[in-house]
Amino acid sequence: MTRVLVVEDNADLAFGLRNNLEIEGYEVLVAADGPAGLAAARTAAPDLIVLDLMLPGMDGYRVLRALRDERRTTPVLILTARGEESDKVRGFRLGADDYVTKPFGVLELLARVEALLRRANGAGGATDANGDQQCFGDIAVDTATRTVTRRGEPVCLAPLEFDLLVALLRRGGTVATRLELLKEVWGYRAAVVSRTVDTHVAELRRKLEDDPAEPQHILTVRKAGYRLQR
Repeated sequence: MTRVLVVEDNADLAFGLRNNLEIEGYEVLVAADGPAGLAAARTAAPDLIVLDLMLPGMDGYRVLRALRDERRTTPVLILTARGEESDKVRGFRLGADDYVTKPFGVLELLARVEALLRRANGAGGATDANGDQQCFGDIAVDTATRTVTRRGEPVCLAPLEFDLLVALLRRGGTVATRLELLKEVWGYRAAVVSRTVDTHVAELRRKLEDDPAEPQHILTVRKAGYRLQR
């Protein structure tokens, strides 16, 4: 059975999350503070972690950083009342896979959990049908090993950043809308509205472009979406 760890100090919210996830068929563990959440993530081998940021003992950012420093790749969905763009960017840079702000719709949250688990199990993510390696500018992308190099030096991309990059590469320079990318990379239903794509594109530019403010490769197409220029 798929196991989800919920790290949330609000007892009522944790109870509601547990009930809804169990109805969907997941085994659910709950931790009420940061240290307990980190310990459970290390010992209970969850398939996915739903992580609050404002936790007693150790905040969610520190929990996430500790897990990624230990090279644990368990998908992490941040669930928090902190909805500022800077908070989201910090979470993604530390290795979060998704970010949901409170208040939230239960159906949307369940859709995101489902999509992250599907992607982690190797279904629904972007794949490359044109060979194992593709290049643009001074960037080389190897889809077989899921590695990226820039001028011969390795670049560390989060799993969803890599899938997003491959999804753009596959289009050969044509435009991908945000909705297309949400459905292809994250597996979201059409009803889900999110700025997740924009945040991940910003991170790709930061890591791969010489000047992220004036990108030469990962381009915005106004009122349409994004495209990749080689």
